[in-house]
Amino acid sequence: MAVSKSFNEYNGRSVLITGGLGFIGSNLARRLVEIGGVRVTIVDALLPDQGGNLFNIHDIKDRVAVHVADIGDDSIINHLVGGVDYIFNLAGNHSHLESMVYPQRDLELNCTAQLTLLEACRNFNPHVKIVFTSTRQVYGKPVYLPVDEQHRIAPPDINGIHKLAAENYHLLYNHVYGTRAVCLRLTNTYGPRQLLSHNRQSFIAWFVRQAIDGGVIELFGDGKQRRDLVYIDDAVEALLLAGASEAAEGEIFNLGGAEPISLSELAYELILLTGCGSVRSVPFPPERQLIDIGNCYSSYRKIETVLGWRPTTPRRTGLRRTIEFYQRNRAHYWSSNADTLSRFNTATQRG
Repeated sequence: MAVSKSFNEYNGRSVLITGGLGFIGSNLARRLVEIGGVRVTIVDALLPDQGGNLFNIHDIKDRVAVHVADIGDDSIINHLVGGVDYIFNLAGNHSHLESMVYPQRDLELNCTAQLTLLEACRNFNPHVKIVFTSTRQVYGKPVYLPVDEQHRIAPPDINGIHKLAAENYHLLYNHVYGTRAVCLRLTNTYGPRQLLSHNRQSFIAWFVRQAIDGGVIELFGDGKQRRDLVYIDDAVEALLLAGASEAAEGEIFNLGGAEPISLSELAYELILLTGCGSVRSVPFPPERQLIDIGNCYSSYRKIETVLGWRPTTPRRTGLRRTIEFYQRNRAHYWSSNADTLSRFNTATQRG
């Protein structure tokens, strides 16, 4: 992967990635290692079923520092934020469905822990640059498409409400305390190193697993809901651009895909690429229908104008790379406990 020249700004700097053993965080860590000259520290609680996976960094483990810890623990996070130049804040609960079942847990992960991190920054590193990842779910069911940053806010679930609160915490600390923050609202990010052991987070990842297994991809309703997809390399590019840019500070940006695709079209494309699998329409489970937002895809015009970002990976290319990665590394992703702390223990930790 070619390294953008502007990312030389990270050379010689220190970066902390919260949730860094997860899907997006581990891919970001790998990109920073590739840039070179960056001191990368990862903190991840490795909570069950959240996507943290030590295999995600198995081949760069000697080039990053890893702390298995909760960012809600102030005795730990107070120490970790000191002296770092950039924090990519990716930690939290990402399941909309689980947030409705365990709302207090979602509050702890997506609000309380975020305030603990921000307080640590205010007290021990007040001018650090923070890039926080939020979700386009804060918009709720679209009034118009594509959804832009001026769209009304109406989160349809607990997770969306808490992510919106966390956005506002970051922007408040930016405006009041000088902690430089930018918020990115992500949409349907996919690619290698994503959680595939259950279907409560990304529908794309679950579709990929079912296709590889030759299983049945179940489409709720008629499967005509249209969504946009962003390949992980493009999402990482946006994170790095937001971190490196002063113009991004205090702003909220949508990420978005090049063009939307219906869930049924995506399912059949995966079957074509894997050569196996089938599709079946099923009724909407009541708990999912209550928080479903129908057609939803985002405008990335603002981030393109301010930071020059746009998605560049063709969907067919991204899906093919994703499938090939999981076919090679199936053993590390199919089981929820395939790569646990006890397996790797201190071999993956230093610093």
